[in-house]
Amino acid sequence: MNSYKETKKHFRATKILATLGSASNDMDQISSLVEAGVNIFRMNFSHGTHEEHLLRIQMVREIEKARSIPIGILADMQGPKYRVGEVAEGTSLVEGASIQFDQTNKIGNSERLPLPHSEIFKALYPGARVLMDDGKLELIVKSLTDTTFVAEVKTGGAVSSRKGVNLPDIKLDTDALTEKDLIDLEFALNNGADWIALSFVQSVSDVLEAKVKIAGRAQLMAKIEKPAALDEIEDIINAADAIMIARGDLGVELDAAEVPAVQKKLIYQCRRVGKPVVVATQMLESMISSPTPTRAEATDVAGAVFDGADAVMLSAETAIGAYPVIAVETMARILISAETHIKTFPFDGPAPLTVEPSIYHAVAKAAVELAQTIEAKVIIAYSTSGNTAVRIARERPLIPLFVSTVELNIQRRLSILYGAITSCQSETDYEAALLLTKQMLQKADIVRKNDAIVVVAGFPFGLSGSTNSIRVEHI
Repeated sequence: MNSYKETKKHFRATKILATLGSASNDMDQISSLVEAGVNIFRMNFSHGTHEEHLLRIQMVREIEKARSIPIGILADMQGPKYRVGEVAEGTSLVEGASIQFDQTNKIGNSERLPLPHSEIFKALYPGARVLMDDGKLELIVKSLTDTTFVAEVKTGGAVSSRKGVNLPDIKLDTDALTEKDLIDLEFALNNGADWIALSFVQSVSDVLEAKVKIAGRAQLMAKIEKPAALDEIEDIINAADAIMIARGDLGVELDAAEVPAVQKKLIYQCRRVGKPVVVATQMLESMISSPTPTRAEATDVAGAVFDGADAVMLSAETAIGAYPVIAVETMARILISAETHIKTFPFDGPAPLTVEPSIYHAVAKAAVELAQTIEAKVIIAYSTSGNTAVRIARERPLIPLFVSTVELNIQRRLSILYGAITSCQSETDYEAALLLTKQMLQKADIVRKNDAIVVVAGFPFGLSGSTNSIRVEHI
């Protein structure tokens, strides 16, 4: 299975992650999304049943087989969600007023609200902020007991049943994987998910505990949406297999003015250690109901490319939006335009990285510099585990990176990686493998006679962790 033929239309290095939902729920629609440019699909376990998710997974795999290209699947766990209980219709909180929160099931009103989460009451302290309804309402804790607390309304407004609660100032003593998540996780792993997204990560221990439960059956992507995670971000990045910058909840709990700088810093930190990074949430949100994005949204998507993100994500745009295919096509055009700009103005692109004193990183960096200096048409990497591809991708090469590996599941995992276009072959002899790769590239009309290519491999050939060779070849 290879995706070489897809490159004949255009080379786009930044990947597209799209969410499936009611607006993208049949073979024709999902196939159209792949044709438009989706590289990996997200199954959002905050919504839908296992039966619905299984049907979508099966359709993706059928399309993958029919098109002979690897398609990744990411299962996004819901994580711990905090919401108020039932509230009387017409309830509104008035600025300056005091309101009591308790753990009862009584219907709430403007004087008291039910909050059935005991762990919140254990962690709160006077002065802590309580945000509701995506940050539209803000309250400050004034006093508390074991089962109640009183808060002053700083920013008021209407409140209705089951509205979400965010607590930006405290770190809750709770498991990152809830009982629901554990059931969803087992379902996702049993049905071939390539990536597991862990929601509301607060500490590196959350990542390590989840990886134990995953037990190598998939890769783990840590979602950064809690300010507490930023306190341990280097350890979290090192422990996870990839990072998602989930700007929705992050933008609620963190001052919105800080989010762009946090995004840039996280992308750089991920690139530095060779971990794929996804920018997510509200990228083309207006396209939920409009066939065109705002100019600000287009600039936002391009900004993720200029910063060096591996992938960008569409959420409601493709899950429930009116124009899912157009949204993907639009995102792909923006990505290509931004990448084309970087080729002309490289200083507008991702910042250069320092190289660790490692043969593997040094070989990857040298291969990219060599390929771009001699104007090679492609870089070819032979990688058993995919790690060689990750090291090359961290340098953000401006030419296609073709990765030959022996396992389909590695191809699927690399569907999130910047620039990686994969093929699956099991040749154990280097010269035979290279000849086959050249033939595939020529057949796809990606290279032509006399074109230069740069080949990265390891000797002994086919042995994981042996990358130590750069070779210049001509077609």
